[in-house]
Amino acid sequence: MNYNDLTYQIGLTLLNGVGDILTKNLIAYCGSAQQVFKMNKSQLEKIPGIGNYTANAILQSKTVLERAEKEVKFLENNSIKALFFTDTEYPKRLKNCIDSPAMLYYKGSSNLNVEKIISVVGTRTPSVYGKQMTDQLIHDLTTCGCLVVSGLAYGIDITAHKAALDNGLETIGVLAHGLDRIYPSVHSQYAERMIDKGGLLTEFITETKPEKENFPKRNRIVAGMCDALVVVESKREGGSLITATIANSYNKDIFAYPGKANDSLSEGCNGLIKSNRAHLIENASDLLYIMNWQEKLQAKKQKTTQIPLLLNLSNEEQLIINAFGDSQKLHLDQICQITNLSISKASSHILQLEFSNLITSLPGKMYQLNN
Repeated sequence: MNYNDLTYQIGLTLLNGVGDILTKNLIAYCGSAQQVFKMNKSQLEKIPGIGNYTANAILQSKTVLERAEKEVKFLENNSIKALFFTDTEYPKRLKNCIDSPAMLYYKGSSNLNVEKIISVVGTRTPSVYGKQMTDQLIHDLTTCGCLVVSGLAYGIDITAHKAALDNGLETIGVLAHGLDRIYPSVHSQYAERMIDKGGLLTEFITETKPEKENFPKRNRIVAGMCDALVVVESKREGGSLITATIANSYNKDIFAYPGKANDSLSEGCNGLIKSNRAHLIENASDLLYIMNWQEKLQAKKQKTTQIPLLLNLSNEEQLIINAFGDSQKLHLDQICQITNLSISKASSHILQLEFSNLITSLPGKMYQLNN
């Protein structure tokens, strides 16, 4: 049977023993998902990470491809986009994370690569204080125009989504199941509104139930998509702290609201602040200052920055300098997106440019090109 490229891409993600990292490795070696399925066993076994079991799974893939074809038809019938990690619409911030999903399914209207994205997470059983802080944060970020991401769960998640909708901000709900259902079902009314003012995003195909093991996977998408992660209320253990830990590993800026020392709903946030894993936040102004977003709220004169003509720069350093173009300031993620350098490589070269007084480091992983 002749399948289209999308069928092969989905099929690749459904193979036993082939996870996100190995999927990307296979594409790097074979060039396309379709070509992976055309390789013979000896060719497959020469690829690092592919053993006898995985090679056989690829060669005996008829059932997998049939399931993928079924998924393609569902996507077409329900106006859902499939975003393979090589697609230009795939979230670039998330793509920089080593364990990012090879495939995402998206139903919505928002650009997943807008200039500013925050993720808001917290307990499923928030206090009145937690809800108030979430509502106020989103309200005060309205003029900033950021995209709000959360997990559509009870508590702080749905409070953030509702506040975004009420304040005219676009919001993305990341799901731990397929797009053939909404969990919890009571949030369906908000999910429907979000499709026109944001969207729903998942890495799971239809018929995938919201099983326990899917939620940490969901959390890494919430962490990877954003510039800043805000934890409003959290107990000592829970999904919010898992998300914060993942975001920390992704080199994201993390913010946490402090609470009473004897309040169980504040233990997680207080712990993040006490261990220097999160910035203390009392209001949106704190986030705007640390992220260096406050200048975006004011009308600024367009400036053309003259790119210095420099000698003795490496190719990568010159790429970073050129990345600024007409921009006076860039975030680390933007530099990585423009130059296609990894975060670790870009950070290393930026440090050398700082030593040469060509770039200045600003709060919130922002960098300024010196005139």
